[in-house]
Amino acid sequence: MKEVVEIVPARPGWYARWQLTPEVTRCYPVSLWALLEEADGTGREVIGMDCIGQWPGADDNEAGGQFVRYLYQTPDSGEPEDVDETPVGDLRADGPRLQPMTAP
Repeated sequence: MKEVVEIVPARPGWYARWQLTPEVTRCYPVSLWALLEEADGTGREVIGMDCIGQWPGADDNEAGGQFVRYLYQTPDSGEPEDVDETPVGDLRADGPRLQPMTAP
C-alpha cells in the first residue's frame, strides 16, 4: 500500500489530459501534486490531482476516461485546446463538499 509523503499545490499551467473516446481528449487544470511512497520506503512516485478530483488510478474518475499525460503550458501561452471550461462548482454537484470546521 502506498502512503502520501507530501502534498504541494500545483502552479498555474499544469494540466491532466484524459482520453474520453478514441477521438476526444479533455484537459483539466492540476490542483495539487502528491508524493507517494511504498509502505516499506521504496518506490516513490508523483501524481497530480486535477480540479475535479481525478488522478491516475482512482476508482471514481470520469466514466470511460483514461489518463494520458500531464502537460505544461506557460500561463501566457493560453490553455490547451481541449481544456474543460465547465465551472468547478458545476462538475460534481452531487459529490461530497468540504464543510467549515469549528475549533474544539
